[in-house]
Amino acid sequence: MLVKLYDLPPMQPCIEALRERNVVIRPAMPYEKQRVVEWVRDKFTVSWAEECEVAFGNRPISCFIATENGELTGFACYESTCRNFFGPMGVAERARGQGIGSALLLGCLHAMASIGYGYAIIGGVGPTEFYEKVVRAVPIEGSSPGIYRDRLRNL
Repeated sequence: MLVKLYDLPPMQPCIEALRERNVVIRPAMPYEKQRVVEWVRDKFTVSWAEECEVAFGNRPISCFIATENGELTGFACYESTCRNFFGPMGVAERARGQGIGSALLLGCLHAMASIGYGYAIIGGVGPTEFYEKVVRAVPIEGSSPGIYRDRLRNL
């Protein structure tokens, strides 16, 4: 999917609403790498953990995290698979539907806009309706599996 970064909704209302519930959205810090990557591996997939690890190698780190009362509840990365790509993103099952994913998405996309991108690509989209609703993302025709095809098995 494609997102216009010059036409994003503000992220501050999401951040403030979550803060009232002791949920903090912020960029990850270098010393949190092992904990975050292990959490992603445990809650999601090995490939997402590997992409998250790449995000920690970027400068600035291109991973945002969500914590609730100091406990990790979500993550989102950008520029981990390809330049100008958003993803992966995941929220702990118990915390879904509370606006955490929207705030993580907006945090990453605003960061991408601040480094000069006009558009962002959301690769490997799960629920397209979520991205359409939150950031008015539009499909990119013919892009599946796109960059995510299995190059090792030539698929």
